[in-house]
Amino acid sequence: MTAVQEDAADLAAPAVRATELVRAEAPALFAYFQRRVEVAEDAADLVSETLVVIWRRIDALPPDPLEARMWLFGVARRVLSTYRRGRRRHHALAERLRAELAASSPSAGSAHPELADALTALRARDRELILLVHQDGFTLAEVARLLGGRPATIRSRYQRARARLRSELAR
Repeated sequence: MTAVQEDAADLAAPAVRATELVRAEAPALFAYFQRRVEVAEDAADLVSETLVVIWRRIDALPPDPLEARMWLFGVARRVLSTYRRGRRRHHALAERLRAELAASSPSAGSAHPELADALTALRARDRELILLVHQDGFTLAEVARLLGGRPATIRSRYQRARARLRSELAR
C-alpha cells in the first residue's frame, strides 16, 4: 500500500466506523429521544442534530465500539440538553409576551363583543384579510404582497369579506 493509499485509508476509517455506528445505533438513539421529549416529532429532529455533531466531530470518535456507543449517547445527551434549554427559553419568552400583551392593550373583543363574534363567524381567510387591514394597519397592496396574491384579487376578496362582516354584524 502506498503512502497516499494509507492516508486515504486513515481518513476513511473514522467515516466508516461512524457510518457503522449510526446504522447500528440509530433505532436506539431515536428511542432515546422519543422517551425524553414531549413532542414525538422532535425526536427525529434531535437524531438529525446528533448526526450533524457526530460528522462534525468525527475525529473524536473512539476506536473501541463500546466507547464509540458511549460517546454517541454523550453527544445525544448534550443535544437534548441544548434542546431543553431552548424550549425553556421559548416558553419563558412566550409567557412574558403574553403577559405584556394582556397588560398593555385590551383586545378588540373586550371593547366590542359583537365585532369579536362577527369576526369569529367569518371564514379564516376573510377574518385574516379584515384583521391585516384594520388591526395590523396594512394597505391592500401590502396585504397582497404579504399573502402572495395579486392586488386585484385581494381587493375583491377584501370587499367580499367586508360584506360578510357587515352581514354578520347586522344579525
